[in-house]
Amino acid sequence: MAETHTAPTARDFMTRHVECVSPQMSLAAIIDLLDRHKVSNAPVVTEQDGKKLLVGFISERDCLEFLANESFFGSPAPPQTAETMMRKHPVCVQPDTELFTLASVFVNHGYRHLPVVENGELLGIVSRRDILKAMNDYYQAEFRDRDRLKHPPELSDSARRLLIVTGR
Repeated sequence: MAETHTAPTARDFMTRHVECVSPQMSLAAIIDLLDRHKVSNAPVVTEQDGKKLLVGFISERDCLEFLANESFFGSPAPPQTAETMMRKHPVCVQPDTELFTLASVFVNHGYRHLPVVENGELLGIVSRRDILKAMNDYYQAEFRDRDRLKHPPELSDSARRLLIVTGR
């Protein structure tokens, strides 16, 4: 009988090493960080008792919007920082959020990345790519053996198909 696999949770496949920005970081410094680390977004965190507390989220899209506005309309006063540009209260998931719930959130809301948070502390990030890979791994482990047991290949059918000759 095929083994049943438990669906993984965000904790199982989240990215734990996350490039973060501080609320005081300038627009130019954020753009530099995103470019240097080849990431498209970053959580905005404050440090408290050795923990990274999530206060917002900023993306390339956010930076592009503020940079374009600043370039077109002139420098605003005061200068833009993560705190003035970030999305406050971003949608987050908990580390025990299971794969199918995550897939539903990503599919239905169009997110590309979501912070994984527990009691306000940033633990990691899950991306759409992480979900796709985890879902494929789960599918392969869960259904490949089950399908093979349910529908073993009919070797005689395969042999007959190979021998069909059409004539004119």
